[in-house]
Amino acid sequence: MTGHVYWMFDLEIKDGEYETFEALMKEMVAATEANEPGALDYEWSVSEDKKTCHILERYADSAATMVHMGNFGKNFGRRFMAVLKPRSVTLYGNPSEEVVKALGAMSPVVMTPVGGFSR
Repeated sequence: MTGHVYWMFDLEIKDGEYETFEALMKEMVAATEANEPGALDYEWSVSEDKKTCHILERYADSAATMVHMGNFGKNFGRRFMAVLKPRSVTLYGNPSEEVVKALGAMSPVVMTPVGGFSR
């Protein structure tokens, strides 16, 4: 098992906000790729009707996760919440208590690793 931390967000794209969502997503993906080497996976997917978004994020460890969360809050949080309504988050891997606490407002479902591997 690794020290990786990862999650899946299930989000509702607010009515009439798809174009704003798409522009924000592109900005966030570019910033995360350019500035966060500890972000290993950062994948956004949208339902056919463009009303649901899933974001799969995986980080090298809890420290890299907290870097991302700090950048998100400082640069994107307000705009993100203006176009997306969080429905759920499932947290996987080996997050520190700090990570779990930082996601606390989202009431994450925390899944404990019991077997498998990551390459």
